[in-house]
Amino acid sequence: MAQFKAISLSSSINLASYGPKRNTLLHSDNLICSRKLSTFHELSGKSSSLHGNAIVSNNVCMTLTPKNQGIQAVLSSNSGTDVSTVTKGGGLRGKLNKVVLAYSGGLDTSVIVPWLRENYGCEVVCFTADVGQGIKELDGLEAKAKASGACQLVVKDLKEEFVKDYIFPCLRAGAIYERKYLLGTSMARPVIAKAMVDIAREVGADAVSHGCTGKGNDQVRFELTFFALNPELNVVAPWREWDITGREDAIEYAKKHNVPVPVTKKSIYSRDRNLWHLSHEGDILEDPANEPKEDMYMMSVDPKDAPDKPQYVKIGIESGIPVSLDGKTYLPAELLATLNEIGGKHGIGRIDMVENRLVGMKSRGVYETPGGTILFNAVRELESLTLDRETIQVKDSLALKYAELVYAGRWFDPLRESMDAFMEKITETTTGSVTLKLYKGSVSVTGRTSAYSLYREDISSFESGDIYNQADAAGFIRLYGLPMRVRAMLNKGI
Repeated sequence: MAQFKAISLSSSINLASYGPKRNTLLHSDNLICSRKLSTFHELSGKSSSLHGNAIVSNNVCMTLTPKNQGIQAVLSSNSGTDVSTVTKGGGLRGKLNKVVLAYSGGLDTSVIVPWLRENYGCEVVCFTADVGQGIKELDGLEAKAKASGACQLVVKDLKEEFVKDYIFPCLRAGAIYERKYLLGTSMARPVIAKAMVDIAREVGADAVSHGCTGKGNDQVRFELTFFALNPELNVVAPWREWDITGREDAIEYAKKHNVPVPVTKKSIYSRDRNLWHLSHEGDILEDPANEPKEDMYMMSVDPKDAPDKPQYVKIGIESGIPVSLDGKTYLPAELLATLNEIGGKHGIGRIDMVENRLVGMKSRGVYETPGGTILFNAVRELESLTLDRETIQVKDSLALKYAELVYAGRWFDPLRESMDAFMEKITETTTGSVTLKLYKGSVSVTGRTSAYSLYREDISSFESGDIYNQADAAGFIRLYGLPMRVRAMLNKGI
């Protein structure tokens, strides 16, 4: 991926390659210009040899890479504090060279940027992963990162990787945590953390940081991924170190360091959104006795307000992986996004649960997973045709452990990877299609078909057939029931 650094100097700019230490003159994907370019139009002309397109504003040079390779933006810092003076000599808690921060642009991560600079004397590279949280959450990130004091912002499109390499394996495994939770946040954290490790290597960072609290699961999910992929990276978790105890303190810190406050003091819910789901926590939900307010939901309509006419959808599946909708083949992320829209319109996929967090406490969350609920039902139903009884039982038992590992952040654990190999092998013949009826919040299976179906109408029919002789059942029952019969005989003294 080409990387660039732009520094605004009145009406002209200097453009230089920025990336890992190497002889950049030998690499055609780097744009190098040693002289000043008088206008942005001149810069635009220079971008024609890139694999992507360069977009330049007064303070930002952003490179849009080809599809599925994400977006890279590097910010010049016009903040009041000079980076060189901050990083020189270390910070209040020690010295780090460069930190890659998981950045959302919200209050917490906006405050973390100056806190890292102040306490570790480091440059901060903000990293934002696009996992389908929506355009609104990506708007204005450049300005926010710059205002917070970041030296660089990297935005990477991970949607396709997220669905293909994380969501679909969990779907194939039938992973569901504590009977309800379809692991939306749990699956997203390792793909984000993996990308952070990659970015740290590219920019030469010696540390990574996140804004997870010390009470939640996400701190574990991020850090286990860091440990698994690069154990040499330092990990900074501000919520476990600083004196900020809540949102009020964070807002005051932001004001003190001239960081624009992105939220008001009265925040309603804590939400996490990606292409698979939307979670809601906090406020009235902290009391398990309270019914969620209808205006909280964002991905789905109230089932009672859903269309009065049901909609039928046909999901095509190959080896346990969804590939098509109503006969049309889709890329993974596109398929899920389409089903989110359809399912949301019918009020599908609302879950309200009290779950056991990894750190020991219980928490209450409400989840919207419209497309995921449709796909989960479809894959599970097709298995009823293609897998025998013993295989289903073993698969279901392993799915519980698989879900537990994913929930606990052990995505790169050899045990999960080995279990995934089993799931891939066992679902080789789970190919076919399932038709479902969507109606006012419910998903009903109306039909399923597979060329690998173990269901035989000529055997299952109540009519007599050549393969199954009903008279054979008498001997089977006597043998199958022999242990029970012997125990009864013992009790009666026979």
